Amino acid sequence: MDTPDSHNRLQSLLIVDDEEIIRNLCAQALSGYRILQAGHGQEAEEVLAREAIDVVLTDIMMPVRNGLDLLVGIKEKSPNQPVVVMTGFGDKDVILKALKAGADDFIHKPINLLQLKTAIAKTLEKKSLREELLQLQSMDRLKSDFLGLVSHKLKTPITVISLFLQNMERDIESVFEPDFKNNLNLILEESGYLSSLIHDLLDFSNIILGDTQTDREPGNPAKLVNDCLLGLSDLADRRGIRIESTICNSLPDLLLDRQKTCFALRAVLENALKFSPSGTLVTLDFASDEQEVQLRISDQGPGIPREEQQKVFERFYQIDPDNTGQVKGFGLGLFYARQFIQEQGGSIELQSQAGEGTVVMLRLPVQRQY
Repeated sequence: MDTPDSHNRLQSLLIVDDEEIIRNLCAQALSGYRILQAGHGQEAEEVLAREAIDVVLTDIMMPVRNGLDLLVGIKEKSPNQPVVVMTGFGDKDVILKALKAGADDFIHKPINLLQLKTAIAKTLEKKSLREELLQLQSMDRLKSDFLGLVSHKLKTPITVISLFLQNMERDIESVFEPDFKNNLNLILEESGYLSSLIHDLLDFSNIILGDTQTDREPGNPAKLVNDCLLGLSDLADRRGIRIESTICNSLPDLLLDRQKTCFALRAVLENALKFSPSGTLVTLDFASDEQEVQLRISDQGPGIPREEQQKVFERFYQIDPDNTGQVKGFGLGLFYARQFIQEQGGSIELQSQAGEGTVVMLRLPVQRQY
């Protein structure tokens, strides 16, 4: 059963009642939780708009906005938000209406404090089980979508390689013809693409199926970026793109999950290289203050239309600037890049205009904030 210490954070309760003495009595009985209070439904909605609340405990009869209206409004906006309703023993009509509106449990007045604590604990337990179920369902959908995408992505290069090999077998006598060499180059290109897909597939499989825990340890962001650049130099050379970096070695150490942070950096840099024309420049610049370290990655690619800029962080979404329908990759890099950076208290911001390149800003908090 969930307790105030479950999941390593203090669970929050919002007590809504127009009688302060009732609110204080409930708060005293529920000590150990993070308690917030509101005197009526409208005030409660204001609290919910700015705070993450695990359970709402609300009376029915209140001025300004009563508990039933509050319950209906909460469930319309957040159907999975647990709400426990306080009612009198004789309020059968009210209980029926609250049930129809989605109330999770009831506390009868006058309040039995043991019943109150038990009802809140059970509601928190049901909330935790519901969240686990939703997470499992989401993971199941993700795996199905991912397997479908993998099948589609792998099919194209394998088909191209097979067709070219069949043509070459039929025309083996023409090994010195220009077409033969051209076909061979295409096979090598598709083979390299297939190899990169398999590499990405292994990475994403580890992310999707593996341990999701974030393990942070002190590390220098400049060294991490240098390590990432070494791994991308071959890709930059093949595409004829120059990478320039002004990495300051006096940057403060950060508490970082090295594997996840490196994945995020590689995802952003690989996108910059993938969409930049040959002969252009990708630049990396560091800046820092007392609060955070910022890494700015700029390219001279085609840019991203405004309506697509938030979509690039969605799972499986890929920009197709040439409208070929053959964008390489799985469309998962930036999705996980943002997730991994946010897990560490940071953020990723994107600025771009069509035809004017793209700037991605990674922000990571300094070590002393942890």
